[in-house]
Amino acid sequence: MRMIQQFPTVYPPREVQRDIIARIEECVKSGYKRIILCAPTGVGKSFIGGTVAKHLGSSFIITASKHLQDQYTQDMKFLKPVKGKSNFACFKIMEDKHIDDTIYATKEGMTCEKGQCIEKKVVNNEEKTIPCKFKPTIKEVQDAEDDSNMCLYYLQKYAGLVQPHSVWNYASFFQIMKFNYKQFEEYLSKRVSIFDEAHKIEDQIVQFIGYEIRQRYIEEAALDLNRYNLDDIDDILSIISEIAKHYSERMHEIESYGGQQTHPDARIMSRLTDIYEKAAQARADISEDKENFIANEPVRDQNGSIKSISIKPVDISGFVDEFFNTEYQLFMSATIDKPNFCENIGIDPNTVAIVDTPRSPFPIQNRSINMRNVRYLNYRSTREDEQAVIDEIDRIMDEYSGMRGLILTSSISRCYGILNGLSAVNSRRVRICHSTNNSNGKTQDEILKEHTDDPTGVLLSSSLWEGVDLKDDLSRFQVIAKVPYPNFTERRTKAKMNKFPRWYEAQTLTKLLQGFGRSIRNENDWAKTYVLDAAAGRLFRDKRAIPQSFYDVLGL
Repeated sequence: MRMIQQFPTVYPPREVQRDIIARIEECVKSGYKRIILCAPTGVGKSFIGGTVAKHLGSSFIITASKHLQDQYTQDMKFLKPVKGKSNFACFKIMEDKHIDDTIYATKEGMTCEKGQCIEKKVVNNEEKTIPCKFKPTIKEVQDAEDDSNMCLYYLQKYAGLVQPHSVWNYASFFQIMKFNYKQFEEYLSKRVSIFDEAHKIEDQIVQFIGYEIRQRYIEEAALDLNRYNLDDIDDILSIISEIAKHYSERMHEIESYGGQQTHPDARIMSRLTDIYEKAAQARADISEDKENFIANEPVRDQNGSIKSISIKPVDISGFVDEFFNTEYQLFMSATIDKPNFCENIGIDPNTVAIVDTPRSPFPIQNRSINMRNVRYLNYRSTREDEQAVIDEIDRIMDEYSGMRGLILTSSISRCYGILNGLSAVNSRRVRICHSTNNSNGKTQDEILKEHTDDPTGVLLSSSLWEGVDLKDDLSRFQVIAKVPYPNFTERRTKAKMNKFPRWYEAQTLTKLLQGFGRSIRNENDWAKTYVLDAAAGRLFRDKRAIPQSFYDVLGL
């Protein structure tokens, strides 16, 4: 059967989808096991991924967010979603609190991430480890022994493992591949893994290899960090070892109480176990290749106390096999550079095929890019340079005085610099929007809701380069005030640049191109993009690093 015949919708595939699917099928027939699909917003990559999944028979589809998971499962009913514990009410907590409304319990935070899946009890004077009575076994789910009293989190997780096709977020999928592979090995042998938003893979993998020494761990283990050289990886390993030792000892202390469920410490066993296991795993990973790990400068609070120290690998290539172990992998993104992608995740580019879609389905006049080249902005920029860019933002906002828009820059401090430099009229239109907004305590979703209700509102952010859809009149203009180069003060950034000279610009280009697409989300949508930082032109010198679908708007 031809691959196109597995297209998973009642609507016929569009011409661009037929072309992409035919090219992917040819890659498979030619013997490629790893394929990169570089295709712009609007092509319908999710349906293409679903087609490949059905054609190959079994799959994991991995996305970057719950929103994208919902989109997949809404459009393709054969996919089973797997979401994290925070999305499900804990029946044990509900029972203890005499609550029977799962929606209420979830809203109130009585979720599975706070529950205790494994309990220790004394039965006939013998200590036993007993799973929560609501937790099913994977065999029960596989045999369809469904029960209304079974934990909803494990029901959907195990269903995602035993069914042919499932859709996960990166965190859940990489968690099970890294820490629970042996436990579920027989259920993880699907034919293809399909990674959506694949340009994020390196950042996602790093979360499961490196380690973050948190302030709480330091305080609970009573560590005096003045005794350690925080620039020395051996001293960092000693700190992690002390953390692992502390939590191991705490676990043994709790076990010495007889494991009675009523003991107040019994409920924190799952937390202690999780911290210990991750510290022990990080210690093993780092010890195996110490020269590959970098400890970044500590993050400090307002009093100068250390809040966290992150330890990350420079090169992740030695770890990717445990995440990419299905027979086939399809990597999908609107912004992906094959040479850089392969180099950074340690894949031989000769074994990887690429399907690069040459045209965007959106009309060029609807997504035009205006390179204003006002000033070069960097750490040497003068106040005059910064104000010249802000004055240009003012003029653009005046031109779109009755419309919503988006301003993107490179840091939170630059956001406040722009806000303070705008005219009084335009500054009143602006909302600074990040995952947490320290000035008012509002969440990103709350800020976005306010923006939706404000017909002339303008979002200002250093974090909305991707992951937000400002469709239709939610944004009719977007301003790139400053090119989003990675933070050069991070030690890992410097180490990556030394080992992979192209990485720094490639990361910046990917983020910039993602930003171009925030305000044009369908073929009838339109927005004009203004690039004010003259440094952007340097990123477009190497045409080979730019997806073909951007050639027209960039004049390449």
